[in-house]
Amino acid sequence: MRFHGSANYISTDDLTLAVNAAVTLQRPLLIKGEPGTGKTMLAEEVAKALGLPIYEWHIKSTTKAQQGLYEYDAVSRLRDSQLGDPRVHDINNYIVKGTLWEAFNADEPVVLLIDEVDKADIEFPNDLLRELDRMEFYVYETHELVKAKHRPIVFITSNNEKELPDAFLRRCFFHYIRFPDKETMEKIVDVHFPGIKKHLLREALEVFFEVREVPGLKKKPSTSELLDWLKLLLADDISPEALRSKDKKTIIPPLHGALLKNEQDVHLFERLIFMSRHNR
Repeated sequence: MRFHGSANYISTDDLTLAVNAAVTLQRPLLIKGEPGTGKTMLAEEVAKALGLPIYEWHIKSTTKAQQGLYEYDAVSRLRDSQLGDPRVHDINNYIVKGTLWEAFNADEPVVLLIDEVDKADIEFPNDLLRELDRMEFYVYETHELVKAKHRPIVFITSNNEKELPDAFLRRCFFHYIRFPDKETMEKIVDVHFPGIKKHLLREALEVFFEVREVPGLKKKPSTSELLDWLKLLLADDISPEALRSKDKKTIIPPLHGALLKNEQDVHLFERLIFMSRHNR
């Protein structure tokens, strides 16, 4: 079972190698990189390419590891007992299966995505060490040991918002998705907009990478934001020349709200570009 890329996802050679290495080692693949570089989409495309179902667990700041295994709904059971509901006699009626349980219980191999693991509490990764290592966990309420029927292909994404514990890192195969260079970015754009005019793409990429290189930006625009911007440029039929306007009133790129996401970055970009053009 090997991944060779897909028509909808431009996978670099080192990324493809990392996916297949994690599959061979039967270890979770920990993917880091800037937001918007396709970490989540990678898991989805691997699942499609290999013809496997995907189970997605999107982590929030309030997420606990136990929720991925199961939760015991004691409140509902108490309410049902007060109402005389016969369901109360079977505790299984109040066990809510989590994403890991569903993935472990699948009758065929699956892809399991644990998305943005660094959003949760620092103890969250440690709380999953045993379960991801042994692919099993114990349900205390029903005295049941849940074992994975087939070991899932596990993808774990992180935006580097906080450091992950060493014990967790030791159990993963790690890959950092570097931000695409212009050549790779052209291939990515071609997947999403195969008919885009080369002149427009060339000018748009020049502006995009120019924006990214502005020193002091709070948030650099990502690949997904470039695609949003191009979609708007095409929808409004913006000409390539409009992206390089020398009019001081339009010094910032058209539809820049798709690229720059706060007022400080907009003002910073305006100042620096104005100064660079003024000094020419």
